[in-house]
Amino acid sequence: MKARAKEAIVARGIVGRSCSEIPARALRLLLLALPLWPVAALAQLEVVPDKEPQRVFAGEGRRIAVQFRNPSGSPVIANGRTSLYQASSATAMPLGEAPWKKLEVLPGQTVLESATLTFPAIKAETRFLVKWLEGTNAVIGTTEVSAYPATLLKELRGLAGDDPLGVLDPQNHLKPLLKAAAVEYDDMENRELEDYHGKLAIIGPFQSRAQMRERLTSRIKDLAGKGVGVVWIQPPPEKHEELKPSFYTVPEAKGAVVVVQASMVAKLADDAQAQLNLIELARLALHPAPPQLPQLTTSR
Repeated sequence: MKARAKEAIVARGIVGRSCSEIPARALRLLLLALPLWPVAALAQLEVVPDKEPQRVFAGEGRRIAVQFRNPSGSPVIANGRTSLYQASSATAMPLGEAPWKKLEVLPGQTVLESATLTFPAIKAETRFLVKWLEGTNAVIGTTEVSAYPATLLKELRGLAGDDPLGVLDPQNHLKPLLKAAAVEYDDMENRELEDYHGKLAIIGPFQSRAQMRERLTSRIKDLAGKGVGVVWIQPPPEKHEELKPSFYTVPEAKGAVVVVQASMVAKLADDAQAQLNLIELARLALHPAPPQLPQLTTSR
């Protein structure tokens, strides 16, 4: 505080003068301004808003990313804290506050940081707000988070209908998640795809092309031809592979195949967005729709 007071006095060009030499009105204004000096410095730091909410599973150890920007011409040092709120349409209920870390941001710099938070158990998608604080009550900015229950994939049970979900999962990435979500599935690892008689099948993920069966393309085509909606997850791309869309739909007689690049559903066990992607791709396999141009906010 003494250092900041000196800076304030220097800024006013009155350093080196005794209090008796400073006009009484100027001295009173200076003393009133000193407690506000840290807040003025803090105002230089701001949170870069996300384009959309971050998505995580409820539970411990959830990483929330944040960008801080210092648009001023001076470095900013802040003692960061986090405060978590559960939000509804009208209110935000505080859940807890905790110390985080010391931030040092240079003039004109934007830094990427992250905090590890715990989100309470929930039964459905729930909106939370993470407030980033300096000290105990100065809010730097807010990050919106959508949290989901660990059993998010149970939605596949409804999509599969009365029959078990067909699954060919050679890496055993999907089956443990389905079991935890109480989704009944038909494991096609040791049987022919043609023997499946349900309405929805997920083929993959695969580690590489070498892991895929012989004539897999023609067998998936025949499966879709019988009216099965198929989500076919591709292996990670090889070097110098031609550019492909993240997913696309191929109609086949009575059914359809949605061909999906591995990045769309990577880290299924830990990434809520990957599971949401898989659910939407399954819906698309059952109810294919032709591609459409994006809907813009303004007409052209």
